[in-house]
Amino acid sequence: MAAANQAFPAADKEVYSNAVYHRRIAQRRRVTFFLLVFPALLWFLAFMLWPLLNMFYISTTHWDGLALPQISNFPDNFIRLYHDPNIPIALRNTGIHLFFGILGVLPFAFMFGFFLSLHKPGYRILRTIFFSPSLISVAALAMIFLGLYRPAGVLNSFLNTVGLSSITRVWLGNQSTALAALIAIDIWSGIGFYSVLFFAALTNIPEELFEAAMLDGAGYWTIMWKIAFPLMLDFFAVVTILQFLYILSGAAQIVILLTNGGPGTATLTLGYYLYSQAFLVQRMGYSQAIAVVLFIIGILVILLIRRISSRLSY
Repeated sequence: MAAANQAFPAADKEVYSNAVYHRRIAQRRRVTFFLLVFPALLWFLAFMLWPLLNMFYISTTHWDGLALPQISNFPDNFIRLYHDPNIPIALRNTGIHLFFGILGVLPFAFMFGFFLSLHKPGYRILRTIFFSPSLISVAALAMIFLGLYRPAGVLNSFLNTVGLSSITRVWLGNQSTALAALIAIDIWSGIGFYSVLFFAALTNIPEELFEAAMLDGAGYWTIMWKIAFPLMLDFFAVVTILQFLYILSGAAQIVILLTNGGPGTATLTLGYYLYSQAFLVQRMGYSQAIAVVLFIIGILVILLIRRISSRLSY
């Protein structure tokens, strides 16, 4: 009993020293982690969070130019936004662009990416061809499709040649076709880019999984949609978010270069309306109120996409 009682203090001392050692190691790891993360955190605060907060602040001001003072007028910009007749039009056009710009790109991009992942002969050349449209600048892309869509352009010439001259149009100057013509540009340039992204992700799936399914009699179509797609659901959600964010704001570039929101308001989108209010008519405060609306829509849709993908994954 005496020997046992003498052993306990030594054991307690060893446990205490081990606890102190591990506590010190944990503290050093926390300090090291903070030192490594601090530069990135500082960068985020300076170049991401501060401009975002500044956007909300400017949206509450009356500011008609960079050289003019900012005058607080909250909530006048948002009241004006509510009564602006162009906002419903911009929302409708943006919704149409999002619907067809996502459904017209991602399913086909996934199919092309799956085909590339099979490593058929020539897949390296096809991968380069698919990705090449993303290497073209927006200005060059606009010039290419301007030549395609102009009255005497490639599209109308082809339609005349095959006897379909009755459906020729001034594609970018017709209210019924201008938005569709712009959506087609985003579809053409987006399918190849996302197909390469899907190809890169699909290569992480073991080939044995596909081979086992083929031995069980499954065809490529079944393997693609019943095996590969469920495994890629989280990545598909991420790609959907990327395409959504691009169309919501970035697609305004092609509108600026080709139609300026016209003819009339046929191609007026929220992204282009923000640009026009900020840089064409110098309503900086009002433009940032539109940016706040875009930000809220973006956050809500991203949360919705993530919620849907997480439910489908289980």
